[in-house]
Amino acid sequence: MNAFGEAFRAALASLNAHRLRSFLTTLGILIGTMAVIAVVSVLQGFSDSIRDQFSDLGSNSLTLEALNDQENFRTGRINTLSFEDIEVLRYRVPGVENVAPIIVAQLGAVSWKTRNTVPQILGTTEEAQSTLGVSTFKGRFLTASDDRGGRRVVVIGTQVRDDLKMPTDPVGEFVLVGREWFKVVGLLEKRGDILGFSQDNRMFIPFSVARSLTGTFERPYMEVSFTVANLAELGQVRERATRAVRSSRKLRAGAEDDFEIKAADSFVKQFNQITTTATAVLAGIVGISLLVGGIGIMNIMLVSVTERTREIGILKALGATRRDILTQFLLEAALLSLLGGLIGIVLGLLAGMGIAAMIPDFPPANVPIWVMLAAAGFSALVGVVFGIAPASKAASLDPIEALRYE
Repeated sequence: MNAFGEAFRAALASLNAHRLRSFLTTLGILIGTMAVIAVVSVLQGFSDSIRDQFSDLGSNSLTLEALNDQENFRTGRINTLSFEDIEVLRYRVPGVENVAPIIVAQLGAVSWKTRNTVPQILGTTEEAQSTLGVSTFKGRFLTASDDRGGRRVVVIGTQVRDDLKMPTDPVGEFVLVGREWFKVVGLLEKRGDILGFSQDNRMFIPFSVARSLTGTFERPYMEVSFTVANLAELGQVRERATRAVRSSRKLRAGAEDDFEIKAADSFVKQFNQITTTATAVLAGIVGISLLVGGIGIMNIMLVSVTERTREIGILKALGATRRDILTQFLLEAALLSLLGGLIGIVLGLLAGMGIAAMIPDFPPANVPIWVMLAAAGFSALVGVVFGIAPASKAASLDPIEALRYE
């Protein structure tokens, strides 16, 4: 241990004696580490933001939607869900808890007094409060009696309220939706944006009203959101729902599904896979800088061995072993690389925060502690790997020949 401590002090003294050269030697490691940390911090911050925004949907929520390809849209033969599909989910699939059909109603602008806005208008039922994870800040959400009675009531988001310059509590006000007057019965809690799309610029009206106003009373284009009672049975319920909907749609054995059942968090999982792959690819690309930096360290250390040949000879003459010389030069290489890595981590964090701050509405950068520790450890490892050749050369010098070196 004493020998190791002495070698460590000798390595520090050598680096301190050539500060400028030591700093220039670490530039490759510094730049590579900084690029990796900057990339990871930006992607991780973005990924965390997306995960937080989707967390309210709940992991026990599923969505049934009809599948359409370019041929369907080209020919106008749009594949839609039927009301039988909804009934099958609601009554014939064990484990399904809440079922909420959803229509995107194209009803035009929404007006209040002299102001107008164009939010997303969704026709749905009271179960949407559970399946979509929405809740009201003022007033109430839609009820079953609203849907049965075809009442002209609406629950609005905070952006709709702000765009129309309505009172802080808009409950009881009347808004003009297209050509129909609706009474505001609830104000949704603020949800923020997802991928640049506002979750507050929307409003909910009863499903039956949306069907009648859009002229698609018989078979509207819709999707169905539903929840699973027991999260542990999500996979089994999904399979049962698939079989039941296939039977409802009279699909023959072997025929491909013309619908899809997706988990609410499927987008988050897919996004995480994309960001993980992108991080790995970008880290591999900027890792070339670490390779270049390692080669630079090896070259400088070889030069250092040549310059210090007489010093090595003196150390061996005084009793230093081959292991002592090897340890000292390996420590010098590792410290050089670690220094560049630590500076690179700090600069990478600052660069990531700067990039995130310059992009409007971009989430703050974030780097897990383990990533920084891994970056520092890998930097030191690069120094050790590329320092083996110079250290081995120094340790192998003959002490008599080294003392004679001019």
